[in-house]
Amino acid sequence: MAKQRKTPKAVKLRTGLLTKLLIVVLLAALACEAFTLREKVSGAEAEKARIAALVEGKRQENDALQADIDEGCTPEKMQEIARRELGWVLPGEYVFEVGS
Repeated sequence: MAKQRKTPKAVKLRTGLLTKLLIVVLLAALACEAFTLREKVSGAEAEKARIAALVEGKRQENDALQADIDEGCTPEKMQEIARRELGWVLPGEYVFEVGS
């Protein structure tokens, strides 16, 4: 007669109250960390959008300056720069400054 093998019974793990409490505390800590990371990511995305807008503004400014360079030095451009930066006025011209 052959011996019959007994299949091992499933081992029951007994978890104590302390173990359950530890798991709950760890899950709460992970949830808090996930919330903090979400806030950091949204702040970084806002900063990225602000910097992208700043870069686009500088790119447009550079394109305008490059267009001025490509156009070359014209008398009208020189007159505009002299008026804007040096306060140049044509003879017989009157300039009125409005104070704030």
